[in-house]
Amino acid sequence: MPLLVYVGKVTGRPTARVSDLEAIGFALAGFTFWVLADTSIKLVGQSGLPAYEVVAFLGLFMAVFLALYALVRRQVHVLRPHRIHRQVVRACLDMGNNVCVVIALRHLTLTLFYILVFMAPMVIALLSAVFLHEGLTAKKALAIGAGFAGVVIAVHPWSSAREGDWIGFGACMVCVACFSVNMVWSRVLTRTESPESLAFFSGLVTAAAGFALMTLVHAAPLTARLTTGLFAMGLFCALGTLCFYIAVKHTSAANVSQYHYTQLVTGTLVSYLVWHNTPGWYVLSGGSLILASGLYIALAAREVVPLTEGS
Repeated sequence: MPLLVYVGKVTGRPTARVSDLEAIGFALAGFTFWVLADTSIKLVGQSGLPAYEVVAFLGLFMAVFLALYALVRRQVHVLRPHRIHRQVVRACLDMGNNVCVVIALRHLTLTLFYILVFMAPMVIALLSAVFLHEGLTAKKALAIGAGFAGVVIAVHPWSSAREGDWIGFGACMVCVACFSVNMVWSRVLTRTESPESLAFFSGLVTAAAGFALMTLVHAAPLTARLTTGLFAMGLFCALGTLCFYIAVKHTSAANVSQYHYTQLVTGTLVSYLVWHNTPGWYVLSGGSLILASGLYIALAAREVVPLTEGS
């Protein structure tokens, strides 16, 4: 999942125009588009294109597509940031996160990648308990412990038959850390910033930083095939974002988040069809624990108490 745009902790406002079932349909479509975006990232990344060049185009296409969507809807004002210095911090986390996503996808199967990044809800729950003073019950703590045990089983460091290497594992851990801190920080930012503004500004900053590195370090030449892959990556990411926004506007974010885990099923299917990867027993067993943990945390989620500016 391109984590650049995932701000699922914002609270949607239900309306009468779209039912919960239709909103869930939009959520499922969004998560599927994100899997296709990750597939495009993996295919492009296998060409040896530098990670910063990949995320530069991801940020560029994301910003362009979101701007076009806002123009069509005549809602350009939602893209305007209100606290730029706070958004810069979030955008830097996004940049580091997405570079690690590109690196991780080069070294891990899609299935194992999703299993590992689904640690994020557990880390977010811990960070929210510490920094936002949200409750952490004994049952939730037990679920988090079970989830981390699932990570160890999925990675199975005692076996030589792993579905990835330590570069991929390390990149995934940094990815989860950046994403989790980003989500907790976004809980504060969404008091003054719109989700569209967060995604658009992050896209601009990521594109600017990526293209600067291409100028200063190295810019690999693009072929027609790579350009098509980069365009598809940005398009799928933008479509996933828009579907997600529609979903959370018409049902609660907690309701939508339960279906986030369909990415594991879709990712496993795509991984098998494209790369003929079949997950092993350790990956399936560890993934089951992680999924059970994440689903429990999602189902136990309550409405987040609005944060004040002093939080």
